[in-house]
Amino acid sequence: MAVKDQSAQTTPGTRPGRWRPGPRLIRGFALAAVFAQGGIAVTGATVRVTGSGLGCATWPECQPGSLIPESRSGLSGVHQAIEFSNRTLTGVVLIAALGTFALLLMARPQQPGILKIAAAGPIGVLFQAVWGGIVVHTELSWWTVAPHMLVSLVLLFFAIWLHQRLVDEARSAPAVGTGLARPLVLLTWATTGVLLLLCVAGTLTTAAGPHAGDSETPRLGWSVRAIAQVHADLMFLYLGLVVALAVALIAVKAPERLRRRLWVLVAVTLAQGLIGLVQYATGVPEALVVSHVLGAALLTAAAARVTYTATRG
Repeated sequence: MAVKDQSAQTTPGTRPGRWRPGPRLIRGFALAAVFAQGGIAVTGATVRVTGSGLGCATWPECQPGSLIPESRSGLSGVHQAIEFSNRTLTGVVLIAALGTFALLLMARPQQPGILKIAAAGPIGVLFQAVWGGIVVHTELSWWTVAPHMLVSLVLLFFAIWLHQRLVDEARSAPAVGTGLARPLVLLTWATTGVLLLLCVAGTLTTAAGPHAGDSETPRLGWSVRAIAQVHADLMFLYLGLVVALAVALIAVKAPERLRRRLWVLVAVTLAQGLIGLVQYATGVPEALVVSHVLGAALLTAAAARVTYTATRG
């Protein structure tokens, strides 16, 4: 939805009737960026578990001399299609993230800080596109694939934060804080920091495991069992911190919205931990790997909502 900026006629330096995007349109692009950022993490995992990482052998072309998949002797059409679909989704993410930033720029928000948050989206997507080329040219070396996943989760965190800011502003009462004691706010951020370490350990576990994206790609030469144990320990630490935070918020009678979002985070954490345990016990089947990555995206989204609410209201 778009509206005419009536104040443009009296604002110096503007033209009468200058078009400004409406808040619903901006929020729509921001929400699309949330889903696209989460989606590309999941499709990236699909590329990895199906061994389609080099389905498109070059970058930015799919095959030498062709931007799109093509039938060639010795090349799997399925692998090409899966990898090309993941690359195509990058364009969707860029449109959503860049569109959100551009629309906000045209709307001239009263709080300039929101533009800095919005800028993280398109900058991050462009970085991911370039880094994707490095991933291909290094033939899926684990040290290039792992950051690819982590950056997607960080961008998802920013996208959630931005969308929540826009939703709050649409209620005509931008939040400025929950009134929580500073130690509780710091505990919330510390919990988010442990989540980041948990995700790093998860990507390293994958790097040492069997799903490399291509059967000939060298793996991280660490013990899968040892890294998986560290990953599990961090999961238990994270769950403990989340439960402790929930108890503390109940004790201080924190706002209901924050408590409700925290219980959602507890539920997602428990589900993600269960998937991880079953995945390890059953030999890391492909379907559960993708489910675990989806869980990581949902966990990141839930954590972002809690951190935002604890910080700003």
